[in-house]
Amino acid sequence: MTGPIAILGGGQLGRMLGLAGAPLGQSFRFLDENQGAPASMVGEMIVAPYDDQDALARLCDGAQVCTYEFENVPADTAAFIAERIPVYPPPKALEVAQDRLLERRLFADLGIPAPDFCTIDSVEELRAAFADDDSPRLLKARRLGYDGKGQFLLSGAKEAERALDAIGHVPAILDGFVEFEREVSILAVRGRVGSDEERTAFYPLTHNIHRGGILRVSRAPDPDVTPDVEALAQDYARRILDALDYVGVLAVEFFWVRGPDGSAQLLANEIAPRVHNSGHWTIEGAETSQFENHLRAVGGLPLGPTHAVGASAMVNIIGDLPRTEAVLAVPGAHLHLYGKEPRPLRKIGHVTLRADSAVEVERLLERFTRIIG
Repeated sequence: MTGPIAILGGGQLGRMLGLAGAPLGQSFRFLDENQGAPASMVGEMIVAPYDDQDALARLCDGAQVCTYEFENVPADTAAFIAERIPVYPPPKALEVAQDRLLERRLFADLGIPAPDFCTIDSVEELRAAFADDDSPRLLKARRLGYDGKGQFLLSGAKEAERALDAIGHVPAILDGFVEFEREVSILAVRGRVGSDEERTAFYPLTHNIHRGGILRVSRAPDPDVTPDVEALAQDYARRILDALDYVGVLAVEFFWVRGPDGSAQLLANEIAPRVHNSGHWTIEGAETSQFENHLRAVGGLPLGPTHAVGASAMVNIIGDLPRTEAVLAVPGAHLHLYGKEPRPLRKIGHVTLRADSAVEVERLLERFTRIIG
């Protein structure tokens, strides 16, 4: 493969893609709206709006393939690029992931269980949704929601106006409140070459802990996952890969719940058609990182093995920078800073703790939490 890989977005995910691709001899050209975005450290950066067609033409010039590091790329932008060079994952995946309603319809079409929901386009519809049941519900903007943004937990119909004010009175869905045991995610990757078995791989199911709508900690492999649950998650992810004719890394987030008979069940919450925060542990904790495998997939190279190496816990650094010496004093700690200015609730880095067993990782996580606070 010759020529740079074009990447829409220049945030930390783009930066980590660039770092993963350098040992493979790959070069990169990014487009981002912000001067000094993190990926500017690892490749050529074009600073322009995503609808600037001259900038998009420069992005494509000589590039062999285009991918993206966040899913809020305008659909017209993806279509413009697809007329010039291949775009992976396919624009159809981008379209579905940008709209929670389309996402839920995809799950339904594929027979993948998901939380009960209804569409909301007005305060009257929102109040009416509570007519027969005033239990808590979660209102989610259909588009542009992430890290808890565009969401509001309602305790009842009395909060309808405040909830719609909070999300900006945009089209939304209303989810029934799910009593889950844990939140988990699976990373699937599909390439362009080889048999279906050779070009499709899955990372171990990851246990995710959120607070305030933001991912705080991911543990992998999850020691409580049984082979049946792992197989179920892989089956659901494979259905999505097939339906979208997918190439690249796909993250599928689930709620782990118990059925009436006590059996473990997975409810699909959302997909992300890109490398994902819950997969950062793979840099040190898997045979091949999600970033390298995404690049292998979109570049037409064979995939690397995805099994875990020992056990890992990834901790997001949010808001404030820790003392580097304090982090590195923890055995098995791997620090990743993104070059972003600290500000409240902003992800500015992460630390991966890796050891030979889940028990050892738990001890490291407790020590890390005491040191960092």
